[in-house]
Amino acid sequence: MLNVKGLSFKYKERPVLENIDLDIKKGEIIGILGPNGCGKTTLLKLLNRDLRPESGVVSIDGDDLKDITKRAIAQQIAVVPQSNEIRFAFSVRDIVAMGRMPFLERFQVESSEDMRIVDEAMEKTNITEFADRPINTMSGGERQRVIIARAIAQRPEIILLDEPTLHLDVCHQFEALDLVRQLSKDEQLTVVIVSHDLPMVVKYCDRIVLIHDHKVFALGTPEEVLTPENMRIVFNIEAVMEYDPTLKANSVKILGSTTMRKRAGDGGRSGDHAP
Repeated sequence: MLNVKGLSFKYKERPVLENIDLDIKKGEIIGILGPNGCGKTTLLKLLNRDLRPESGVVSIDGDDLKDITKRAIAQQIAVVPQSNEIRFAFSVRDIVAMGRMPFLERFQVESSEDMRIVDEAMEKTNITEFADRPINTMSGGERQRVIIARAIAQRPEIILLDEPTLHLDVCHQFEALDLVRQLSKDEQLTVVIVSHDLPMVVKYCDRIVLIHDHKVFALGTPEEVLTPENMRIVFNIEAVMEYDPTLKANSVKILGSTTMRKRAGDGGRSGDHAP
C-alpha cells in the first residue's frame, strides 16, 4: 500500500537516510524505531511528501507521491505531529473540523455529514465535553487527543504518528494507542508510529523498522528485531525480550546501559590506578 524504494535524504551535505527500502501493508501497525537523531522523523516527513528525497521513490498504491497533489495526499494520509502547540484560540470542534479540509472546495463550508464525522472523532477520543473550549487553554495531553481526533476526522487510509504519547500521561498513552489499534483492526487503517519507547512499540506494533547508521538495520516482528544484540548495538543498552505472564505477551525488559554495566563489572573503576 505504501512503498519506499531506494530512499535517500541529506540535510545540506549530511546524510540522514541512505537507500531505505520498505513496504508497509494495509491494516498493519508498523513502528519506526531508533535512537535520537537517526532520521525517524525525517522518514515520516518523506512518507507524507513534507520533504522531497535526494533519491528514491515513495509511492501509495503504485502512484509516486511526487506526482500527487498535497490535497490528494491529505485525503489518504493523516499526520499527528510531535509538537501540538496551537497559538490561536480555536475551539476544539474547529480544530477537529480541520480534518475535513482536504475534502472541501475553496470557500466551501462543512456539510452536516462532515460535522457528523467530526462529532464521531471527538467521541472516539473522549473529548466531546471539550468541544467548545479554546484549544490554547488545554493541557499538552488534552491537546494531543484533539490532534489525534483531527487526524481521525480526516478519515485517512494511513495515519502517521510522530512520538504520539510524548505529551500524554500514562493513562492517556494507553487510551490513545488502544484507540489507534482498534481503528487499525476495525477499519483496516494503516498506522506508522515513530517512537523511541521500546515497550510501547512491542505492545502495539505488528512490525518494527530499526534505523541505525542512516539505514534499515533490521525489519520484522518485535521478537525478530529487538534481540539483545540489536538493542546493544543500536541503543547501547542491555535488554531482553521476555514473556510477561500478567500481560500474556512478550515485553522488553531493560537492564541498563552497556556503559554502566561494564563499569559495574569492573567494580565501578574505569581503569587501573597505582596505589
